Amino acid sequence: MSTRDYSSVPTPARCYVDFCLVPIGTGSVSVAQEVAEVQKLLKASGLSYTMHSAGTTVEGSWDEVMKVVGQAHAVVHQTGCVRVQTSMRVGTRTDKAQTAEQKVKRVENILAKGGDERAS
Repeated sequence: MSTRDYSSVPTPARCYVDFCLVPIGTGSVSVAQEVAEVQKLLKASGLSYTMHSAGTTVEGSWDEVMKVVGQAHAVVHQTGCVRVQTSMRVGTRTDKAQTAEQKVKRVENILAKGGDERAS
């Protein structure tokens, strides 16, 4: 049995989160209004984010990103929605700093060259 004190383990310095927030029980099949509220929050946060058809990717410090995802729940609850479900994929790196835009550009460059580049 380990006696390590895990309370002192730090969170990663930076991360990106791709999340899909789903309001449940709104009485409508459309969630566009709730998504718009989340996008307003993300814009006000100052974090880098990209909305796509099935969610949003947000980047920044671990604490800022996780905080804004929690705030997204809160703003949707403030619309009167009593239940919110979110799926997230979280990524971190320790070998280099890389934005979501850079990750996409890297693949686009490989496709444009028609090659197979295995190096990061």
